[in-house]
Amino acid sequence: MHRIPAGAAAAAALLKGGRPNKRILVYDCRDEEDVASKVLETRGLDFHGFLQILHKASQGATAPLYDPPWSQTTQKPAGPVKSFGIDVRETFALVTTDRVVVDQDRFDELQDDCTLHLLQHEGQTLPTATEKNIMFTPHYDTLIKSGTHEYYSENQKSLPYALAELVDNSLSATARNKGLRRIEIRLIFDKTLGKHGVLVLDNGCGMTSEQLNNWAVYRLSKFTKQRNKFTSEKEGYVRPDHIHRSLNSDISYFGVGGKHAAFFIGDSVRMISKPRDSPYVHELLLSKEEFKRKEQSNQDVFSGTILNRMPGVSSHITKDERFLHDVIQEESEKQSFTVVVITGIIPDHIDHLKEDFEEWTRELAHIYHYYIHGANGNVLSQPRDPSQRIDIVVTLREKPPKALCSLNLREVNNDMQTLYINSAADTFEFQATPPGDDGFVEGVLRYHPFLYDKETYPKDPSASHESDDDDCDDNESEARGKRDIFECFWNGRLVPYTTVSEFDWCSRPKKSCALPAECFSRLSGVLFTNDKFAVSTNKLKFMELELKLRNKETIFTPIFKDQQKFSKRGNIEKEFMQWLQNCHERYDKQVKFFGFTKTITRTDGPGKQNTPWGEFSAIEWDGKIYRAGQLVKSQRKTPTLYGTVVRFLLCGEYDGDIFATGGEVEFTREPSVLYNEKKTMPISKIDRTASDEVIKKGISKDNDKLPDKLSLVWQEQIPWKEDVIVPEIPAGTSIGPLKVEILNRKGDVISQINTGGQGRGTMSVKLQVIRHEPKQEKTIATFSAPFVKAINGHWFKKIGPLTDLGKYTLVLSTVVGELSSTSLGNRLLLSSTHHFSIKAAKEDNFTVCQLSPTCRVGIPFNMVLQIKDCYGHPTPLSSDTKPVLKCSGLDISYETVSKSDTKVTIKGVVVRGKIQMHQQAKNYDLQVTLPGLTTPKQTEQIGLLPGAPHSLHVKEETVAVENGSPAILNVEIHDEAGNLTANPKQLVRYQVEGLKPFVIDCSKTGAGQVVTKPIQLNITGGEPQMLQVTFQLLPEKVPPVVIRLKVVPSSRVAQMEVYSQNECLVLKNEEKISWPAGGLLENLCYRLFDERGVEVPLTAKITSKIKVNWTRDTNIKDLVLGKLPEIPVPTQLQEERFCQVSYQEQNVSFSFIIVPCPNEPSRLKATLPQNTLKLGQVMTEPIYLNLVDQYDNETRRLTPSCVKDMTVEAEGLDKSKISFAWQQSRSSVAVTGVRFHSGPLGPRELCFHYSSFEERVIIKMTAGDPAELKLISGPEQPLQVLKGQGIPTPFLLQLCDEWGNPSPDQRVVVEIASSRQSLKLTIPVLSQPVDAEGKAIFYVNAINGAKGYHQLNFKGSFNNKPIKAPSVSLTVIPDPNKPVKLSVEYNKKAKLFAGGTFPVFSVTVVSDEGSPITDINPVDFSMLLWKGESPTPPKTVTTLKCSKPVVNGKNDCYYFREKSIPEQIGPHTIQFTLQNDKKEVLLVNQIRIIVVPNHPVKLAPTSPLNTPSVSYSVDVASRTLVENVTLVIMDKFGNPAGQNLKGKVTVSISCPDLEGSRNLPLFEGKAKSVDFTLEEGKAHISRLALMEKSPGENGSTYVLIFHPHVSTPLDPFQLNFHFYNDVENQRNMSELTKKKENLTAAIIQFDQTNETFRKLQNLYGQQSKNANNKVTALRNDMSRRGLKILPSVSIASIEQMISEKTAEAAQFERAPRRVCSIPNNFSGPDVLGVVGHLALIEDDEAARVISWHLRGDMDCVITRTTEAARSIYADTHGNQQVMPLDSISNYTAERPLPHTKNGRALFAPAGNPVYARHLLICPKEKQICDTVFKNLLGETIVMDDLNSATNYRREVLRNQAFCPTILTRDGNRVSAKGKFGGSQNKAPRIEGLQVFSAPFPKRYYALKEETDMLLEYFAALTKKEKAEEEQRNHLKTLESPEMMQKQEQVTQMKMQLQEIEKQLASVRPQKRPSRCSAEPSNVSKRQRGNFFSS
Repeated sequence: MHRIPAGAAAAAALLKGGRPNKRILVYDCRDEEDVASKVLETRGLDFHGFLQILHKASQGATAPLYDPPWSQTTQKPAGPVKSFGIDVRETFALVTTDRVVVDQDRFDELQDDCTLHLLQHEGQTLPTATEKNIMFTPHYDTLIKSGTHEYYSENQKSLPYALAELVDNSLSATARNKGLRRIEIRLIFDKTLGKHGVLVLDNGCGMTSEQLNNWAVYRLSKFTKQRNKFTSEKEGYVRPDHIHRSLNSDISYFGVGGKHAAFFIGDSVRMISKPRDSPYVHELLLSKEEFKRKEQSNQDVFSGTILNRMPGVSSHITKDERFLHDVIQEESEKQSFTVVVITGIIPDHIDHLKEDFEEWTRELAHIYHYYIHGANGNVLSQPRDPSQRIDIVVTLREKPPKALCSLNLREVNNDMQTLYINSAADTFEFQATPPGDDGFVEGVLRYHPFLYDKETYPKDPSASHESDDDDCDDNESEARGKRDIFECFWNGRLVPYTTVSEFDWCSRPKKSCALPAECFSRLSGVLFTNDKFAVSTNKLKFMELELKLRNKETIFTPIFKDQQKFSKRGNIEKEFMQWLQNCHERYDKQVKFFGFTKTITRTDGPGKQNTPWGEFSAIEWDGKIYRAGQLVKSQRKTPTLYGTVVRFLLCGEYDGDIFATGGEVEFTREPSVLYNEKKTMPISKIDRTASDEVIKKGISKDNDKLPDKLSLVWQEQIPWKEDVIVPEIPAGTSIGPLKVEILNRKGDVISQINTGGQGRGTMSVKLQVIRHEPKQEKTIATFSAPFVKAINGHWFKKIGPLTDLGKYTLVLSTVVGELSSTSLGNRLLLSSTHHFSIKAAKEDNFTVCQLSPTCRVGIPFNMVLQIKDCYGHPTPLSSDTKPVLKCSGLDISYETVSKSDTKVTIKGVVVRGKIQMHQQAKNYDLQVTLPGLTTPKQTEQIGLLPGAPHSLHVKEETVAVENGSPAILNVEIHDEAGNLTANPKQLVRYQVEGLKPFVIDCSKTGAGQVVTKPIQLNITGGEPQMLQVTFQLLPEKVPPVVIRLKVVPSSRVAQMEVYSQNECLVLKNEEKISWPAGGLLENLCYRLFDERGVEVPLTAKITSKIKVNWTRDTNIKDLVLGKLPEIPVPTQLQEERFCQVSYQEQNVSFSFIIVPCPNEPSRLKATLPQNTLKLGQVMTEPIYLNLVDQYDNETRRLTPSCVKDMTVEAEGLDKSKISFAWQQSRSSVAVTGVRFHSGPLGPRELCFHYSSFEERVIIKMTAGDPAELKLISGPEQPLQVLKGQGIPTPFLLQLCDEWGNPSPDQRVVVEIASSRQSLKLTIPVLSQPVDAEGKAIFYVNAINGAKGYHQLNFKGSFNNKPIKAPSVSLTVIPDPNKPVKLSVEYNKKAKLFAGGTFPVFSVTVVSDEGSPITDINPVDFSMLLWKGESPTPPKTVTTLKCSKPVVNGKNDCYYFREKSIPEQIGPHTIQFTLQNDKKEVLLVNQIRIIVVPNHPVKLAPTSPLNTPSVSYSVDVASRTLVENVTLVIMDKFGNPAGQNLKGKVTVSISCPDLEGSRNLPLFEGKAKSVDFTLEEGKAHISRLALMEKSPGENGSTYVLIFHPHVSTPLDPFQLNFHFYNDVENQRNMSELTKKKENLTAAIIQFDQTNETFRKLQNLYGQQSKNANNKVTALRNDMSRRGLKILPSVSIASIEQMISEKTAEAAQFERAPRRVCSIPNNFSGPDVLGVVGHLALIEDDEAARVISWHLRGDMDCVITRTTEAARSIYADTHGNQQVMPLDSISNYTAERPLPHTKNGRALFAPAGNPVYARHLLICPKEKQICDTVFKNLLGETIVMDDLNSATNYRREVLRNQAFCPTILTRDGNRVSAKGKFGGSQNKAPRIEGLQVFSAPFPKRYYALKEETDMLLEYFAALTKKEKAEEEQRNHLKTLESPEMMQKQEQVTQMKMQLQEIEKQLASVRPQKRPSRCSAEPSNVSKRQRGNFFSS
């Protein structure tokens, strides 16, 4: 305790000096309600002098006072700084912030800017929080150690190591705890509690304010920092003693990690700590924002304040950190602690901490594995060691409804050390002692054996792995793979980035070793070091651990559990090898395969094709033998598989028994009746514990699932007899009701069937009634009955009645599942079939059928009666009753009656009676009566017609007619009653004697008139003749009638005679006369006679009717004299002439025939059988030779002897087979064996000779038979084609004969085919006949197939025989630039919350070659997003574009980042598309996603609610607030988000904000609040009303508050309502309120529309501005390049300029130019191309000689890598030469020409020497091409001619320099050895070489550059005009009358709204500023005023 010094003591104290001046901040805490503070200066005084200053300050004396620097978290006291007011007699305590009482000695040790507390006494409680000024300027170690290592990498895997730095500090702080050491990492990601925060809490020793100050100093390590400002309390660093595994907790080391970790995680850190035995809590806040603020205001950046307060005080905590209230409340329960609070968490870290919670906690458990579990680690088979008292707990708190997640790292069982420890079979421990220091290493090696089918070496859980498929191949890869053996721990803590692969003594020996190599890959290990091995400041890697351990002087010593340590270095290798051998023999196990049968190739799964597999009949596994035919069971449970082994399979080729790993078993699933399938599974999946009894029991259990029988129970009488196979039942019978039971083989009723993996199905019974019709079966009734528990079966109601006749089937079927399947596996389910038929019922009525509507008199007919039942079905007549017939006015009778089945036939019905012609259309009623039926009578109408013909009647008996005239007769046909009858086909035949018979048709009328042919009789002597005429009715059923006909003679001309006047020759009628061909027959006369034989005198009238047929010119005078015209004879023998003289009136004529005969021979005639003849073909028909006269008539003057005098001549004629033969039948000579064997195609002349006669004929020679197809044009060889592309040059084939002549035989069909089926050709036609020229052309549009060597074969056939055809070799190479698919990668585990952000989508375009394509324009990618799962995008699809590439990102991936997730939940579809420039979709990849609700934030109704207006009336409708309202827990986007939440909703009434309290209305029942149940996130309110006469102020507005009570804090739903005293006022106010709400909504909508238009206007303006800037920039750029374009030039002019320049460039392209003819079919990212296409040469002479010099390299393909070269080599089967760039020398130095040395010429050369490579122009990849040609051409020189070249070489050698090869422009070569001359050194003509192409003229390249600039300018100008047009259109829309009208309407609505507001305000009372009843009482008036004013 102190007093103020007085008197001399005080003066003495003031006189003391020599001490430094200090500033001390003093808090006067004596008055607990009014704490004051001042900054005092000591002015060099001692402690007593300072007390005097303190006293003066209390009296208000002048002293240097300073305001303390208030922190942002503490409110500065209002008003002036008060004096301390210390009385001279008053005692007090002056203490530090750590409760150390200050005395004289302690005062001298105080630092500048320290803080002291002025207390009443030493034990006084601190009334409020105080602050202490500190400085945390970085330690000087920052300068000398900064930048040693980069602390953290940017990926998120570093986050666990950042947290580990904070845990390190906590482990060090809890090292001296006597009890539990607890460390908690608390993650608070609940926005309702403020900012997101990461907290690390421990129950360690805590920190004093000075220690907290030291913590803030950067790089102040434990070796340099001071623990206290007081010398007496300083403590140096004491290194802990060595313990096992170095688990000494001494891992908080460098003074760097905590700060780095905190600011790596967030942007602000708050340290809260309370040391043990101290009442104060010390806080320090560091933030990036504060650093920046101080730097900008030129303040000391490394300065701040430490807040000192009592435990549990949280008044200084801001709203953003309100989660700290709970943390601070926990302080009172703790003696000491430290809390690290990090806020401002980086968003990526938040996602990682939440989504990858399991991953990073596993990594933390790995880092501190041995601290958590002890020195032996986490041995799962042993109980936990209770002495391990370190708990590291991680808790994650997110916004409800997500529950609190808590994990103790002790519970993590899948970190790598746990996996290593528990999968190891044995361990090998050792220690290492490096030389030179106290470094010490303990090591452990573990062995992970191979167990039968897999390696037990653990896999890293963090590594990506494929999903487990029980049916997939589980063969494991190499155990450790490429991972290092040893993980390294420093002081018991993992150093993650340092691993050690192996040591010499534990690596596989280089010499032969008995142990398999796999044993060395089954090792894992750990190295434990102490702190003598340097690590990086972030503890991520060792600095030189491996270097020290590999030092030759390092001693390795094995350690055994029960033996002494070995000290010799050489022993450890021996012991290790012995231990490894022992592990291999004891622990490694494999499977024995025996009973080898054969090697097969499998095709039953991916990756197994074309791979040999060995087939075995048995295996031995772990002492148990499995054989083919044995039952096995699988390990998996869903479902369990049973089966019979078929065989065992092992990948590879074998010939006997073998021990191996892996393998598969093929088995038949049992029971086979249920499954009927074979499956394969890894042998490892066999359940070795299952016995045969268990397996058979499982199979039997599966059989019990099957239905075995259907039981049918009739509930009424059975409709048929059960002993009848197909019973019959009468029509009208019904079926049912009935009950059906499904029984298993035990007889139990079953209703469901469980098929294992196929799921559980419910069985039903399906009933079908099927009617069997003649052509098809028709189902007339189908019913399905589910299982009914009440009756324990399936129930069917009554079906019927059935009235249709026929055969029926009642089918009862068992069906299963929703799809009503009738089968299960390979077995049909049970069914029951019952056949029956329905017959007709008893007879009821009849119908008359088969009755003709008319009958004929006297003709009998039958009547058929059809007997029917009441349903209209035919049925037999059961009685023998006789029918009765009646017909009015007629006589009717019948003979007999017969019955047949269901019909009654009345036979022999006859109707008789006389009818008149006019009554034939009359109908008669025929009545039929059948007694005994329900309806016995039927009446039918019939018509009566005349009967059948009975007789013929001819009226005349004798008729006279003149010869030459016809006769006319009448005939009638009568029936038996004398009626004229007409019947179909009623014909009458009549015949005049001597003439042919004729027929007359009397079918229509029954009568007819006969007109005969004119009677032509040869009457002589003038006597008449009698003839008979016979009439007969056909057919001849009526007797014939005969009459007589008298014929008298006539006086007409009847006969003619022709005779020759000179020769007295009388010709005979139809006589043939022979006469010389070409002559005249003259002097013919004629005479006429009548029927009496008297010559008729010739008169002009008679002769005018005389006609001749050989001429039209007749002389009438000669005819009157009886003379006929002369007749010319035909010139050809075969042309006989018919001559006729006729008297036309009486048809009297006379005819004769003139036959020509040959004249004398005049020439020899050869007759050819054909005009054309194929070359090499013998003429099939002979050539006939005859002698003919002048008219070409054969004279037949040749004789057999003339054959020997005949010859024939022709070019190319084969005379060896020519033969002349006499043809007796033709009196001619036949020439055979004519064949041509040579000569050209076309006409040939044959010349025949005989005596003095000669004959020449022409025959056309054509090509011979097709013999060969020739390829006359096509692509150049070797042919190489990119996969998917075509061959530009077509194949043209020519059909030829054996002499090579083109053959046009179009019967030959040519086809093209590939040598392999895998090669697919896309061609217009596969086969075609040759054209008229014998040619066939084939275009190949595309080739697809496996890469490599192929052949195209052409085939042809002629007469079904193949003809020779060519084949073309080609090589298919994959196209590396052809995209074939899109590969999309993203985080598929991420949950897609509505309104959130998608994970990054990485899209890769895969080429045909399988490599990624990198030159795709990102603009061509689109990401389409739409709601639903439709396969095609809808019109409302959202299109997202590719993100910009990131720096140093992959160039083969295209990313879609920061894309927003839709705000609506449910299934959505994402489609990634790649389009080309024409917007054609090339590739598509669709992804289905599910958007889930976001975090629940509020309670809201499903639809908006209007503001209710209520009154306190009796009517409940006027008191109702809400009705039928459903409130749903939603996220911020309105999606239901509380399906897992339940609780209640409390509804209460309150005043609006800022209003005082007043009378509140009450609910029904005088309740202040009402509760409603909330289930599944929903609460339904059917009705909520106020009580009758409820309190409340008239016209007031109240608030309904719907507050949800669930596990997650949510925003309540509030609804305003108006309260009125009377109903009328309430109704009016309700209407006004509705109008107000409607107007407000309309105004808001219009304002939103206006805002949208404004944003569009700004957007269009910015687009137009950008387009203008782009156009100006391009125009300026073109101007700089010499292409000036005026701003006024239009788009059309630009297009014209582009067209002109393109056309001009096209002229250059079409102009003849030297081009390289070598195919360049190889391409790809690593392929440059063929040498001949890499360069251009302008000079033709240089191009010729250089191309010739490089002729062996011109077709070589240059690649960038050896891998690409090998690929081309393999694809072309070694036929293509290649040269990779990475395997050739890169010459960088440029040597001068040989005649130059040291920069001067040794002589003046002639011939213009130049390096050959300098003449090459490389348009692309110039640097690389220079390297290629330096290797190919070397130092080769080109000169003008040979003379200058030889002289140049001579002079170079004279100067003792090397002369390379010289080429000359005239085509010569002088080798480097001096050799020239000869064909080997002379280039051929350029036409025969494959040469380098010539470049285009320079003008061409200038045109292309200008065209490209114009095209870009054209696109920019078009975009500019489009942007300006859109802007103008938008302005027009804004200024349109419609918009103006809407604006006026909104103005009117606003006025109406103001008026309504006034009306509403007039009713409501004035607001009263009274206090709300809920206001806290401890709030001052000033604070309340500030609160309301804010």
